[in-house]
Amino acid sequence: MSKFDIKLLDCTLRDGGYVNDWKWGYEKARDIISFLVKARVDVVEVGFLRNVDNYIPDLTVCNHIEELNNLLPDETERTIFSAMAMRSNYDINKLSPYRGKGIEMIRITAHDYDIEEGMDFASQVKDKGYKLAINPINIMGYSDSKILWILEQVNKIHPYQFSIVDTFGSMKRRDLDRIVSLVDHNLSKDIRVALHLHENMSLSCCLAQNYIDRHLDRPIAIDASLMGMGRIPGNLPIELIADYLNDYSDNSYDIDYLMDAIQEYISPLKGETQWGYTPAYYLSAKFNLHRNYAEHYLKKGDLTNRDINHILSRFDRKKATAYDSVYADKLYEEYHSNNIDDKKDRELLNKELNNKNILIIAPGQTINNYKNIIDNFINIYKPIIISLNFIPDLFKIDYAFFSNNRRFYKAKKKNSKLILTSNITEGAYDYKIDYNSVSCPFNQGSNSYILLLKLLSSITYKNLYVAGADGYSENGNNYYKPNIKSHSVQGHDFNMAIIEAIKNLGIKVNYITPSKYDLKE
Repeated sequence: MSKFDIKLLDCTLRDGGYVNDWKWGYEKARDIISFLVKARVDVVEVGFLRNVDNYIPDLTVCNHIEELNNLLPDETERTIFSAMAMRSNYDINKLSPYRGKGIEMIRITAHDYDIEEGMDFASQVKDKGYKLAINPINIMGYSDSKILWILEQVNKIHPYQFSIVDTFGSMKRRDLDRIVSLVDHNLSKDIRVALHLHENMSLSCCLAQNYIDRHLDRPIAIDASLMGMGRIPGNLPIELIADYLNDYSDNSYDIDYLMDAIQEYISPLKGETQWGYTPAYYLSAKFNLHRNYAEHYLKKGDLTNRDINHILSRFDRKKATAYDSVYADKLYEEYHSNNIDDKKDRELLNKELNNKNILIIAPGQTINNYKNIIDNFINIYKPIIISLNFIPDLFKIDYAFFSNNRRFYKAKKKNSKLILTSNITEGAYDYKIDYNSVSCPFNQGSNSYILLLKLLSSITYKNLYVAGADGYSENGNNYYKPNIKSHSVQGHDFNMAIIEAIKNLGIKVNYITPSKYDLKE
C-alpha cells in the first residue's frame, strides 16, 4: 500500500478525564504520556485549557499552557503535544505565545450557538504561533449549508487541522460519507482533516476504518483514547485503530506500550465488569483464536497484556479453533523460559545472605494493620529484608524480588538491590536468576512467593520470616494498596495450592502477620 499522511491523536488525558474528573495524578499522567510516546503515537493531547481557580498538578485542566507543559517527558521522540480550549470557558489572554517547545498544537472548540465567535477565538490562537485545529462541536447538528459556511471561514483562517466531530455518536456510514465528501471538496487541500468519534452505537472502529480506507488526497488524522476511555459510552479505542493502521498502512505503532498503559492506568478505572470490550479479548480476536485462550492467560495473574499479545502470536494455527489448555500452558512455560547462567549471581546472594535472618515483605493488607509489630521485629532481629514484587513505602528494604513483569514495570526503584527472574527481559537489575531454576510444580500456574522461597531454599540463611503474605480472598481485596491489586481473583483453592507447594519445598516459614498459608492459624 502506498504511503499516505495520517496522524493518530490520543485524547485520553483530555477526553478520558470526563470519567475521573481529570484527577489523574501528576505522576500517573506523566507515565501515561511516556507510554504513548514509546508507542510512537503521533499526537498526545495533554489536557484542557480552562478558566479555573488554581493550578492543581494532579489535574489535567489548567489555566496556563506552562502548567500542562510540566507533564511532558524529556524525551518526546516523534510525538507532538496538544491541548484543547473551548471558546466559552477560556480567556485567550491567558495563553502565552508558542516559543518553539512544549505543547505546539491548540485544538479549539465551539458550540453551534457561538460558532461565529469561535472563529475569532481560533484566529487569536493561530496568531500566537500555535498549530491550530478547529473542532466544531456536533457536526451532525449542522445543515449542509451551515457546514459550507464553516468551511469558508476555516479556509480564511487556514488552520493546521479541521476536525469532523461526531459529538453525540449518531453518525452512521452514509453520514460519514456525506460529510467527509462535503469537507474534502470544499476545504483547502493542505488542511489536515481529523475524525473524532464516539461509541454510542458501537460504530467508532468501523467508521474509522472506512474513513482511512477512503485514501483522501490530503493529510488526515484520527482521534482515539486508551481503551476508548471518555464520556460514557466512550471513544474510539486507540489500540484497535493503531493495530489496523499497522496492518494496512506504513505506520508502526508499538501496541505493547498501549497495552501497558491500559493495564496499569485505564483498566483499574473501568472496574471488574466482565462484559464489553477488553484488551485480552481483542488480542484473541486479532490472532483469530478461541476466546478461552484469553481467559486462560488472564487467570494466570502474572501476565501483562503485552505478555498475552506475545504468547498468542506464537500459536500454531492448528490449535486456534478448539481450546487446548495443555498446549496453552506449554506456550506459557516456554514464554517464561529464558535460560541463563545464574551461577555467579547465586554465589553473590548466598555470600550476602549467609547465616542471616531474612524477612520477606509481601504486599498484603496486614503490613498496614501490623506495621508497628513489623517495625518492632525489624528493630530486634535486624533481618535482611526482601520485598516481593513491589517496593514498599512503609519500610526500608535491602532487596526487591520481581518475577512479575506487570509489577516490575510499575515499581519505582528506591535504594534497594533488584533481584529479577529471567522472564523479565527489560530493565536494570543487580541479580538475574534463571526462571526455570526456581520454578516448581504448582497447579495454579506461577506464583512469585513460591519462586522466591525456591530461590531461598538453595541459600544458607539463619531463619526465614514473612509479613504481608496474607493469602487470597474471593473478592481480591487483599493488598495494602488498591493499585497493586491483581487483575485475577483467587480464593481457597489457590491458597491450598500454595500451602502444598511450600510443604514440597521443605522450607520452614515463620509468619509474623496473619496468613492463610500459616497452618497454625
